[in-house]
Amino acid sequence: MSYSGALNPASEDYESRPHYYLGQHDSDRCEVLDDDQYNQVLNSGFNFVTAPITNQHFFQRVVNLHREFLKEKQEWTERLTPAQRTNPSLPVPIVPTLTDEDTSLYPSHHIGSLVTYASPWIDLCSPDPYISGISRQVLNMEVAYANFCGARTIVIPGPRQDESGPGVAQYARAIQEALLQVTRANLIIHLPMYREPLLEEKCETLSGIFDGSRMDADPKKDIDIFTAWDSWHTIRSVCEYSSRLFLALRIPRRVPEKTLQERWFSEPLHFITIGQAVFQSNRAGNPTLSRHHQDLINRYMRLKNAPWIILTDVGPNPEDLGAALAIKAIEYPSLAEASKALQERKPKSGLNEYVSYMKYLERQQPPYTAMETPGLTSFQDWLQSPLQPLADNLESATYEVFEGDPVKYDQYQAAITEAMAEWKVLKKPSALGTESEPYNPELICAVAGAGRGPLVTRVLRAAAATNTKIQLWALEKNQNAFVYLLNKNKREWNSKVTLVKTDMRGWGGPIPRNGSAPCKVDILVTELLGSFGDNELSPECLDGIQHHLFQPSGLSIPHSYTAHLSPISTPRLFADISSRESDPHAFEIPYVVRLFQLDFVAQKVPNHPRFQQAWEFVHPVSVNKADEFAEQHGFGKKFVTPGGGAMYGSNGTNEHNARQSHLTFVCPTRGVVHGLAGYFESTLYESQVEGKQGEKVEISILPDQIDQKSRDMISWFPIFFPLKKPLYFPQDAELEVSMWRQTDDTKVWYEWLVEVYAWVGPQSRIKVGASEMHSSKKVACLM
Repeated sequence: MSYSGALNPASEDYESRPHYYLGQHDSDRCEVLDDDQYNQVLNSGFNFVTAPITNQHFFQRVVNLHREFLKEKQEWTERLTPAQRTNPSLPVPIVPTLTDEDTSLYPSHHIGSLVTYASPWIDLCSPDPYISGISRQVLNMEVAYANFCGARTIVIPGPRQDESGPGVAQYARAIQEALLQVTRANLIIHLPMYREPLLEEKCETLSGIFDGSRMDADPKKDIDIFTAWDSWHTIRSVCEYSSRLFLALRIPRRVPEKTLQERWFSEPLHFITIGQAVFQSNRAGNPTLSRHHQDLINRYMRLKNAPWIILTDVGPNPEDLGAALAIKAIEYPSLAEASKALQERKPKSGLNEYVSYMKYLERQQPPYTAMETPGLTSFQDWLQSPLQPLADNLESATYEVFEGDPVKYDQYQAAITEAMAEWKVLKKPSALGTESEPYNPELICAVAGAGRGPLVTRVLRAAAATNTKIQLWALEKNQNAFVYLLNKNKREWNSKVTLVKTDMRGWGGPIPRNGSAPCKVDILVTELLGSFGDNELSPECLDGIQHHLFQPSGLSIPHSYTAHLSPISTPRLFADISSRESDPHAFEIPYVVRLFQLDFVAQKVPNHPRFQQAWEFVHPVSVNKADEFAEQHGFGKKFVTPGGGAMYGSNGTNEHNARQSHLTFVCPTRGVVHGLAGYFESTLYESQVEGKQGEKVEISILPDQIDQKSRDMISWFPIFFPLKKPLYFPQDAELEVSMWRQTDDTKVWYEWLVEVYAWVGPQSRIKVGASEMHSSKKVACLM
């Protein structure tokens, strides 16, 4: 099968799918390509190439240095007495500075497009202090020189083994030191997804040269697929989640289970590398990748900063690239000499077959969905502080963003339409009814917090669809938005709507046509929900207006909403928040963020789902003695909790809106949690007609429910409750999450705590870790 036809840009829009940026790496390359060779690689379809920082001359110089050192050490040891030999000590030999014979990398106009590679023969993990010391010196010299030349990307081969001991810690410390050597370049640690046997680095290390040890994985030994991630976690933790530390992930021949794929997906991927051995051959002899490999690449390429792909040892090979050198070797070649050189080493022309196949895969990717527009993609993992609509007046552009989501308003209209239709069917008592005739087909409706009026439009459409006569009020406290509503009422609504500029909690109620006294409301519509359901103070707002609802048949849309939580690993967000040194409360802000590059660390097991409900609010709040107490004592628009002992010395007028929850999440594989992802679901309307009970009009942002209940809805991103320090947990652990919604009658805030428990027996477990108690009180939502 040929893939060349897939390269025709006219066949389909390139912008409809992620773009592959392909690089070429030769693991045996010891010298930087010259301009002719570089152009030859680019002409074969690659976008960039790798370049070794030092060459074979430098390698041999270091080997000779250590060999001479060992000889001197042996001679020195032989001169010692037996007592002195118990503690022989020699300083680590100092590697002399680089010379022009040690490297072919120099500053150039295209140095920024080269991906530089540190020497793969160094062994930072060696238990031999002399080898590890020399390796550390070599690494520091190479990264410093590459940084001087203007390289912006330096790839460093990762540890060869992940066994417990000082090796990985030594490596991590060396990387931390190397970060101090470079001021602008990024360091990329090259690691495998897991230690797949027979797929290790080919280059022998200094340890292998001098003591004969090789660190190849035992093909007969059971593989723990998370050990490579353990090493990476140690490295980036020692480096304090540096914003200049990234990952190059080597794809194995056998794709691992989804849990490991998602774990690496959450990490700061800069490259994914694919070796020739990973490819298979189809019947025509062309390279192909398995369906599992294709799905893995498609998944990773959906990131906002999609990783670049490096193809390793797939050509052009050194013989092909040597054709240009053969001609250049003759200072002034004649036509005959040049022709002879080209015949002996004729370079291949056209696209590299592996590049051709990868371009084919690029065209076969699923196209971007409605949730992957450039605008939405730009919001991936971008932290935003939640809105405070009670305290702040929103701008028109903010309202416009909300109004750009037809799914939300379609669901609202469906709920209002169903409510009006069933009101007729059930002939429910209404606000304009009388004692002798409680049912009146004309309904009193109100939209509280109308903004620029999208819900007002939907109420009018629902009334027209059900042929329901209504009197409609729209309340808005934002004086700027109110001007917009006045104009819209004339232009679009034919002055059918009564507009009132007021905070909904201070509204005196609707005065019906041909009436002089306020009456009650049959259907109250609001869009006060936040990413966690209640985080924009929907309960407090509705408390102040629900006394206008006609009892007992008045409806609130939405009727109820629930908050949900799940612990997540998200190194990118942790690094982002850690960099905000000027904000002392950065880790105590619940952020609104389109979570994307994350790993859900909990798994769904019986009685412990991955997403668990924290609490629920239902409207209208049931009238009880507390409400009567409020009315008698002049509170009027609020509800109080009878008795003393209210939180934070308050009088308890909002304590009924406090909530708390304690949830248990099961984590079969070890990992790290950086915070809690928060979501909400809402029942806008639930059918009251006999035979249809349980049928609901709902919206949801839960990842496992949104496609069923409100597919492609974009109005709300999840909320993120960060942890100040990453919390590691072992295999088969349980995470206990405690969450509180607190209030002191003037503001609302959240508090959260995560604890780790490990099972040590069938009926017993021990606590192995816990986070601090976090509180957003200092950045609370003002009532």
